[in-house]
Amino acid sequence: GLDLTLRGGTDGGEMGYLAARAPVGVLGGLVVFLLGYGTLTAVTLAWTWGRGLPFDGMPPTPPLVAYISLGGVFLLFLHLSGLAGVGVLERRLAVRMLAPDPTEALRHRITELTESRAGALAAVDSERRRIERDLHDGVQQRLVALSMLAGRARRGRPELLEQLHEQAQQALAELREVAWRVYPSALDSLGLSEALAGVAERAAVPVKVVGEPPERLPRAVETAAYFVVSEAVTNADKHSGADLVTVEVSGQGTMVVVRVEDNGVGGADAAGDGLSGLAGRVAALDGRLTVTSPYGGPTVIRAELPCG
Repeated sequence: GLDLTLRGGTDGGEMGYLAARAPVGVLGGLVVFLLGYGTLTAVTLAWTWGRGLPFDGMPPTPPLVAYISLGGVFLLFLHLSGLAGVGVLERRLAVRMLAPDPTEALRHRITELTESRAGALAAVDSERRRIERDLHDGVQQRLVALSMLAGRARRGRPELLEQLHEQAQQALAELREVAWRVYPSALDSLGLSEALAGVAERAAVPVKVVGEPPERLPRAVETAAYFVVSEAVTNADKHSGADLVTVEVSGQGTMVVVRVEDNGVGGADAAGDGLSGLAGRVAALDGRLTVTSPYGGPTVIRAELPCG
């Protein structure tokens, strides 16, 4: 049978295909009938001559047996070639009449690219808004408190110097975290494995990296993989109540598969800002992001990224 996906067919096109296929079906039936008739004749001939009896008045002499055998092999070859030809003809007819129109396929592809570009832009805007919130509500407030402590220490409160130093260290840590969220510099110099190790080191929840790519990947793929893991770990820390997150990065043909699983309570919303932003980032690379998070857990985030 044929294995075609009728993506562009219409009712009229299918009816036209059935009408055009009728002569091909008749031809195929005729070839099958002749093949069956020839096989039956050959079996009867062999049975009769095998018993030493004449067939249709022809005794089984060696020259006649050789002649009939050679003719039978030639006819069998013609019948099998006819069956193969009918199959090829039927497939070409189906492709020509039922396959999607090239213009429609191109239009569909343009629509997909437009949607993925819009998703990527939305993901970038969402990430910028989150970075702005982190800077405004975290680092900025910390620096304001640091400035106030410095002013009080200058007015004769030396006991505040230790608190001032602690606040400065916390501000640096928060600023470093925001910088890593913008773009991890370790990706360029050390690769994805070291960047994921950094995610595991900084995470508040235990993270276990059980797989890593065998070699350096394209920069865009490494970046997308890093942010998938980083966002998934952040969500697990904030919302899932998990006590273990498992990260696996593996190659499957021309695809890189990133799989992040946590043993939390589940119920993650794939339409939320963070995960939908990840979906847009992955779609921009013609990849695919799936989220499985039943209530009670576990939550599994899987990203498939083409790299070939």
